[in-house]
Amino acid sequence: MNDVTVTRTLVIPASELRERFSRSGGPGGQGVNTADSRVELSFDLAASPSIPDHLKRRMLDRLEGRLVDGVLTIAASEHRAQLQNRGAARERLAAILRGAAAPPPPMRKPTKPTKGSKERRIAGKKRRAETKRGRSGSWD
Repeated sequence: MNDVTVTRTLVIPASELRERFSRSGGPGGQGVNTADSRVELSFDLAASPSIPDHLKRRMLDRLEGRLVDGVLTIAASEHRAQLQNRGAARERLAAILRGAAAPPPPMRKPTKPTKGSKERRIAGKKRRAETKRGRSGSWD
């Protein structure tokens, strides 16, 4: 097993990951009943010593819907080979942790509409009202 690189500065050691293998569903031919190709990769985020505290709080908050007792579990069964599923699970884990560790977006600075945009809006409303006013008329 290899370490999982989340960012340049954040690497999850392989010793903190747990893998479980089971039979994958779907078509697969003769080996479908014997090959344990499905991979469940588990990472105990809450107890991990390799994640700094400030990042750990942010990640736990963002991933609280996916965690079970602080453990993040990812299942991969899209490939027929176990090795490919192991790689896919690790890539997915890195992507999820990368998204959870990202800094929050900057706060939106409130702005007011410009004078020109207000004038264009009012002019458009007047044109529309004139169009509608032209529709009502006396019919001879």
